[in-house]
Amino acid sequence: MQLQDKVVVVTGGANGIGRALCRRFANEGAAAVVVTDIDETAALKLADEIGGIGIGCDVGVEADIQQVVAHTMEEFGQIDLFCSNAGITVNGGLETGDAEWQRMWQVNVLSRVYAARAVLPSMLARGAGYFLQTVSAAGLLTEIGSASYSVTKHADLAYAEWLSSIYGRDGIGVSCICPLGVETDMLDPDDPIHQFLQVAAITPEQVADSVVEGLNDERFLILPHPEVADFFQMKADDHDRWLRGMQRLNQKLTRKRSRRAA
Repeated sequence: MQLQDKVVVVTGGANGIGRALCRRFANEGAAAVVVTDIDETAALKLADEIGGIGIGCDVGVEADIQQVVAHTMEEFGQIDLFCSNAGITVNGGLETGDAEWQRMWQVNVLSRVYAARAVLPSMLARGAGYFLQTVSAAGLLTEIGSASYSVTKHADLAYAEWLSSIYGRDGIGVSCICPLGVETDMLDPDDPIHQFLQVAAITPEQVADSVVEGLNDERFLILPHPEVADFFQMKADDHDRWLRGMQRLNQKLTRKRSRRAA
């Protein structure tokens, strides 16, 4: 998919990976970049910077996504690329409360469903359209420090696979971004698990470079960290061995966290 003259919507577009995507898409010659974010002020500021449109949006609320799609369709007549980038995380395992699980589910999974419901009919009518979902390597592997993030990101990936399987022959493209550590606010420098991710962390701009390349090739999996492909292959080749490796890693990081707390 070439971005030149395309109409693009990016959720969670005012910060981190989303902001880098918006800037890069504008530089690639997109006809319009619609920056949506729960922080409307930041969305409007970035939109003004890149010559786009800013809209406040809580992606966990279906009506908000419907409003974004309706506004964009009214303004430009179509949406060529919808980027479901907004995502949240919360640390914890068994202690994670139901309310936190539900919010993770709304933002990391149902927001993708809401987007497809809202924009897919018009894409199918034109026989062309593209979905880009920011999944994370946690969707292919796992996130030791957050059960809810691991589960919802696996579901995020599964929904993208389903969209591609059902609508791929109807002109609908789907890609997933699956990075490891990225230098955004989601990385906690005081968390030993996140410190592990920071070793190979890349910038949001590097992620955006990978996205443009991946969209050009229309690859389903866009891996800004190439080593994720090796890890994923190891998991597929011998799942039990991979799990033992994750157990060792968890043990190592748990000990490190215990030493810091002592």
